[in-house]
Amino acid sequence: MSDPRTTPSIFTRGAVDLSALRTPAPASSTPAPATSPPASPPAGPGGTAVIDVTEATFQSEVLERSLTTPVVIDFWADWCQPCKQLSPILERLAVEGAGSWILAKIDVDANPRLAQAFRIQSIPHVFAVIGGQPAELFAGVLPEAHIRQAIDAVLKAAGVQGTAAPEDPRLTEADDALMAGDLDRAEQAYRKILAESPADQSAEAGLAQVGLARRIEGINPTEVLATAQANPDDVRAQLLAADVEVLSGQADRAYTRLVDLVKRTAGDEREEIRKHLLSLFAVAGPDDPAVASARRALASALF
Repeated sequence: MSDPRTTPSIFTRGAVDLSALRTPAPASSTPAPATSPPASPPAGPGGTAVIDVTEATFQSEVLERSLTTPVVIDFWADWCQPCKQLSPILERLAVEGAGSWILAKIDVDANPRLAQAFRIQSIPHVFAVIGGQPAELFAGVLPEAHIRQAIDAVLKAAGVQGTAAPEDPRLTEADDALMAGDLDRAEQAYRKILAESPADQSAEAGLAQVGLARRIEGINPTEVLATAQANPDDVRAQLLAADVEVLSGQADRAYTRLVDLVKRTAGDEREEIRKHLLSLFAVAGPDDPAVASARRALASALF
């Protein structure tokens, strides 16, 4: 598990080589008159907080724009279900940022040369570009709190004051323990926060991640999914398969798996599945659009 709070150092990893994509300036015998760079339209709804980028516009909209404003690239595709979880969060945060950073959305199917240049193996995949230098930010779907931390790290690296709330040192300590694999210490820290602040959603998500990490410790994901496929009514196998799917960025598939299982069970088994599904919702956080949809499906299955 990667820690998004390490992202201030992402620009020390080496830039992506995009030299083949840069468009050389056309030769001319007459020097072009000096002009001032055009002012960017204001960011926000209907403005340029979120832009669709193609290979033809990549140099101007991403590389050149990043010289003054950090750009975050969201590599996505229409068929990608995890992308449909991540993209709305990124878009909302970009609008919230009010022009402090720009979200550039790149469809990998329509722009294969860009995907190849960035060595995209799976999506969603997110990069940051500062001063014309791209570097990987994260891959897959993260909880919104972690995405905010990653974006704030980009802004800090670019010398831009972020809009994120000041970090809670209690939460920082708990997150550090989780990322270090010290699950006992992480659980204790998250529970302490919740005892003092029962509505703290970040602590709830952290505690749910501890439970998820414990359940999948030492398992073989391929074998787990194969066992679940062969035993559709084995509740334990289905619960573990849902855990694997959440960790692999296929949360919507995990939710559907367990909602369908709720429909086929009753009594204590149904309640166990319901509680397990709620714990997976907590991992993603309440603002995840896939969670909202799955909650409606769960309510329909139960009632």
